[in-house]
Amino acid sequence: MLDHDMADTERFEEVIQRSVRQILLAPDPDSFLDWARAHLPEMLGLSGGDLDEVERRRLANLLGTAIWNATPQPSYAFQTRLMTPHPPEEPCSCGSGSPYGECCGAIDEVPELSSDLVWEILLDELPEHGLREALDLHAVPEPLLARIADRWLTQDRPKRAAALLEPLFAGSLEDLDGEFEPSIDILCDAYDRLGHRRKKETFLARICAEGSRPLQAAAWQRRCTMAIDDGDFATADAAFTDALRSDPDNPGTAILEITLLAAQHKDWIARERARFWLFRFRQVGFTHPGVLDFLNHAVEDPQQALVDSHSDALDPVLLDLHDWITLIQARPLPDYRLEPLNIHAPGWLPGQLALFDDLDAPVPDGADDDRELGLSRYGPNPTRLRAPAAVRQLETEWKAVFPWAKPDSTRLVPEEDVDLWSTPDWLDHLQANPALADSLEVLDDLATALYLHPESALPWISHLLLRPLLERARSILDQVLPEDAPQHIPWSAPPNRPALRLIFRQYLCQIDEDEPNGAARTLESLLRLNPRDNHGVRAELMNHYLRDGQDELALALARRFPNDGLADLAYGEVLALYRLGRQDRARLVLTTAVNRLPRIPHYLTRKRIKRPRFAPPDTIPGGDDQAWMYREAMRDVWAAEPGILAWLRRLTA
Repeated sequence: MLDHDMADTERFEEVIQRSVRQILLAPDPDSFLDWARAHLPEMLGLSGGDLDEVERRRLANLLGTAIWNATPQPSYAFQTRLMTPHPPEEPCSCGSGSPYGECCGAIDEVPELSSDLVWEILLDELPEHGLREALDLHAVPEPLLARIADRWLTQDRPKRAAALLEPLFAGSLEDLDGEFEPSIDILCDAYDRLGHRRKKETFLARICAEGSRPLQAAAWQRRCTMAIDDGDFATADAAFTDALRSDPDNPGTAILEITLLAAQHKDWIARERARFWLFRFRQVGFTHPGVLDFLNHAVEDPQQALVDSHSDALDPVLLDLHDWITLIQARPLPDYRLEPLNIHAPGWLPGQLALFDDLDAPVPDGADDDRELGLSRYGPNPTRLRAPAAVRQLETEWKAVFPWAKPDSTRLVPEEDVDLWSTPDWLDHLQANPALADSLEVLDDLATALYLHPESALPWISHLLLRPLLERARSILDQVLPEDAPQHIPWSAPPNRPALRLIFRQYLCQIDEDEPNGAARTLESLLRLNPRDNHGVRAELMNHYLRDGQDELALALARRFPNDGLADLAYGEVLALYRLGRQDRARLVLTTAVNRLPRIPHYLTRKRIKRPRFAPPDTIPGGDDQAWMYREAMRDVWAAEPGILAWLRRLTA
């Protein structure tokens, strides 16, 4: 007997598709069987095989009969039209020369084909007027209405798609099984196109409450996806748990879990869960090749697996950029050089010590040796980066095709709206010139472009596109400015800004991908290269040191920015001293901090406090908004230190 497992192969689906086209073209059983005997053996790959000509014609005759009998025909109100039984004494139509009763009629198991399977193909073949006629006759199986609705969505007709599917869910949901899962997703897609978010949420809530377990799983999966898109991972985790509870062996839930973990950049967990799901599906006998291939790929690289599985829906321009990035990864690094800057002052912050001053210089509260802390220090030696001549020529050509200037100041994107992706002529130029990957200017422009892409929040864009660009930029810089180099590249020199912006972006990427230690090392490099710290990364580095229990490093960092206006450094030094048992010194530093930033203790010492109304960005440090932000960032670290909040409250009352 023929079943759905057999129909799953691409070759067999092509056989049915071409057969349905032939039936629609000439709906006559005899002419169709003539066509089947002439074409099906070759389409099935039987020509030249172990079967002789009579056996091939017999198989084609039987299969053609099965397809004809299962095909709904428009001329018969989309009902099937069974072939008239062949008289047993007449010659068999397969051409063997034997009577039908002794030939094909003697075969006990005549192949049968599901009419629903043929309907799936027929719906793709029918013209629009044929679809309308089938719908008017209520001939289309209800689970397959989703295929028609999906077709209308691709034609940008969401209202018609919603009107087609809504009646399916108007009554009791108890009788709707897993075959209706696609209808849930297509209807939600239609609501999205129509801007009916509340209607979609109400619909999903009803499915979750009243639907069968497979439908509940589908609705929870959709809710999980919505939360992922919103960046609300707590809600996404809860929805995933409910989806898993509703249908533990649903392959869609397996794919969703990998998606959820990858969206949070928890790739190592995603790999382990992919292994679990592969083991689980082997246990239950699930053999769908698409799902298993995805999971096998996810074991190696979850982000790439998601890209490959959704490639048809992804922006093809991004895929072209991905191909270019893959190509340039093998390129050798260019040889940048450093040119001295003719400036007499390093441009430190007011009152700041040189971040990398002489090792023998006196240190306030002189109990620390920075050589033990892993902090190299040296006198100011400002330079600017200089690309090789060939790279500079490529940059000149690049600027002629890339449509806008660099972001202002330390911004990561330009203030004005820029459309880079609708007509990306610059990408054609990029693909024709792999050597552009040797330019820090170009790598910076590409990183900015990725920030501006409408789908920039997708995790794979960061992992597979942005991250390789940033890592190449970092390698170029490490080659010209290794960790022990005596030079730095201040932000005040415009040629240095693309490189410094790229390093700052690398830090943000590492934070997004939950790599706090790597992010801290990147911040240290950024401070080493640009001691003035135009990006303000010293605050994040201070908080990392304190969270990681590296109090000595926190003190060393604070010493380099005395009288700093950032609460993180002023109060971070207090916390570090207190934890090191140097409370007398902590009390003195606290007095200075309170004089400059008096609102911080008020916000730190209270268990609950109302969020203040935020002032304009140029507000002078010391206000309630700054105090609130420091509380949000670090109160949990302060609260974890026994006695410190009571001590702080007592000294600042």
